[in-house]
Amino acid sequence: MKRRNFIGLSSTVGLIAGALPNLSMAATTASEEKKEKRYQNGASPWPISLDTATIRPSSLKDKVRIAAEAGYDGIEPWDTELEEYEKKGGNLKELGLEIKKLGLKVPSVIGLWNAIPDTMELFNSSLAETRRRMRMAHDIGAEHIQTIPNKLSENYNHKWVAERYRDIVEIGLKEYNIKPALVFVKYFTIKTLGQAVGIAMDANHPMARVIPDVYHMYISGGGFEGLKLLKGDAIAIFQFNDSPATPAFKDLRDEHRVYPGDGILPLDSIFKDLKATGYKGFISLEMYNPNYWKEDHLTVAKTGLKKTLAVLKKAGV
Repeated sequence: MKRRNFIGLSSTVGLIAGALPNLSMAATTASEEKKEKRYQNGASPWPISLDTATIRPSSLKDKVRIAAEAGYDGIEPWDTELEEYEKKGGNLKELGLEIKKLGLKVPSVIGLWNAIPDTMELFNSSLAETRRRMRMAHDIGAEHIQTIPNKLSENYNHKWVAERYRDIVEIGLKEYNIKPALVFVKYFTIKTLGQAVGIAMDANHPMARVIPDVYHMYISGGGFEGLKLLKGDAIAIFQFNDSPATPAFKDLRDEHRVYPGDGILPLDSIFKDLKATGYKGFISLEMYNPNYWKEDHLTVAKTGLKKTLAVLKKAGV
């Protein structure tokens, strides 16, 4: 993939526009005339999805109902839920139709675990599970599936990983009409947005994408400034939440995620930067807080959406 597909060229465009004022004025006028598509009754520039981990341990069908009743635009399920649903006799294609009838979409499924192990032998043996998960995600109507190299060694070969990610993208597109996107997680080998973007770029595939998660951008130490360097097309789905002031930074775990606006992350500036990339896809509320699991799940879902819209309003996007 050429670097321009991931990295914004705003500075170059600015120089050209400055040298050609008439063209710059025409472009501005055209941009103003083109009405931006908005969601949530105009309150959001992005459709908003609910990651099903936010309302564990409800059943998958209940989670779908709750997401629709709470007012979300999409739902982001996990592979284990799809597997359990089928084992109990459920039909994922029929569930996908129900999701669509409720006005929801499935922007992503989590995910392709152990998708990029250390050796070609291990990679080839992992493909049966990779394909099984892709098939389930396809059946429920997902657009993307998350590629998770959770068993990759720390001394990984960057080029080799990029090539295997490219293989996975090809399998997803050609065999299941689904788009595998690369994730980064502090607790695994690919920890930061920068590392994930580097692999996706070197996969040299036009459909290579990454999935930022603000929590792992924070706790991995990678930070948020790198988001400004991306073009929106480089992002498959954008996951968000907030981080509390306590416990201490070094002790933060996934279960400490809190509602947007209830923590210390600069979500307003993050969303401003995301908007500036030109990103048009889903943003997904993802929390694993066991305290929320004990509460009424519809209330949790509604509260999460309400607080998300408040943050977006504060950001002025």
